[in-house]
Amino acid sequence: MENQQNDFTIQDTTATKRIFSLKKRIRAVAGGTAASKTVSILIWLIDYCQTKQKRPKIASVVSESYPHLEKGAMQDFEIIMKDRGYWDDDLWNKTKHTYTFETGNKLEFYSVDTYGKAHGPRRDVLFINECNNLQWQIVDQLIVRTREVIWLDWNPTSEFWFYTQLLPNRKKDIDFITLTYKDNEALDEATIHDIESHRNNKKWWRVYGEGKLGELEERVYRGWQIINTIPHEARLERYGLDFGYSNDPTVIEAIYYYNGGYIIDEIVYQKGLSNKTIADILNNQPPALVIADSAEPKSIDEIKSYGVNIIGATKGPGSVFQGIQFVQDQRISLTARSLKTIKAYRNYVFKKDKDGKVLNIPDDTIHEWSNPMDAIRYGLDSFNRPMRSIKVKNDFSAWKI
Repeated sequence: MENQQNDFTIQDTTATKRIFSLKKRIRAVAGGTAASKTVSILIWLIDYCQTKQKRPKIASVVSESYPHLEKGAMQDFEIIMKDRGYWDDDLWNKTKHTYTFETGNKLEFYSVDTYGKAHGPRRDVLFINECNNLQWQIVDQLIVRTREVIWLDWNPTSEFWFYTQLLPNRKKDIDFITLTYKDNEALDEATIHDIESHRNNKKWWRVYGEGKLGELEERVYRGWQIINTIPHEARLERYGLDFGYSNDPTVIEAIYYYNGGYIIDEIVYQKGLSNKTIADILNNQPPALVIADSAEPKSIDEIKSYGVNIIGATKGPGSVFQGIQFVQDQRISLTARSLKTIKAYRNYVFKKDKDGKVLNIPDDTIHEWSNPMDAIRYGLDSFNRPMRSIKVKNDFSAWKI
């Protein structure tokens, strides 16, 4: 997603100019973080919809889940429209997530997570936001059902169907460009500094700084499913907590047990939280034992003093790898609203040695990815440790390592 802070300035940038220069049927835009890929494509779509056509046209903005759209492209669209004085509440259908312009052209937002959903009505223009998160057979159907222009954008973390299926077979139909944060003159200095502070991490910088295709990495976790809602029958068992403050976020993950597997629901992913605020958040959640990073015993004791049932995770020689192995053995689902955790899951990889050999050690140098995965590991690994029963407030039964 382009708009993480929701406070960007709408202005013409190099990225916008390059987007408007593309002319072929399929317009593919890879790039790094804060490169204005999504925002620039949305500006093009607004311009398209505001242009009178011979008949009313339909443009579709598609992503893998509704929460991804709501927190990203849909929010960006509203900000752009209001910034330019175009927005009219009467033209926005909150139920159907469609905006009908005065020209009669319509811009719609919807998610497609299954092959069946791709078999909908035809459209004139298609924009697949973060297209690498969708399967090729879904994308292929969406393209077939689009009359005019197809927009694609993504962070090039690794090779996927665009490089193996689409580009080799339809090169003549494709305009393909790469954007970086340097193409986005609207960025503030603080954001630029934050991005450039990652230069020492070669893998992160290659993809998110330079917008280049990342090497195929050995992901720590695979096969996790994305679900829309937590079933009523699911049983809340734990919270996993990884501390952060200035540089790193505090992450809290709720862990549910359901039908032989676990469901992860992101509760908090935020910087600058005090221990009192963390305690207030946890005390306002349904009760369950909190397993926190034991490297911060003072924080654990302070949070406990506010009435939270919290303990530190067990650590020791080999505990990280053993915990990862236990998590790998579980059937895990993530709620669609857990956007930061989903992204971390997809980017969390093992380290490699100087010869490129994969090591059994997770790459924890990028805390954006490691913090959510650590919180999940703390919570889940507690089921794999010797336990003794303890009594907690309100007679709620929990377990202590």
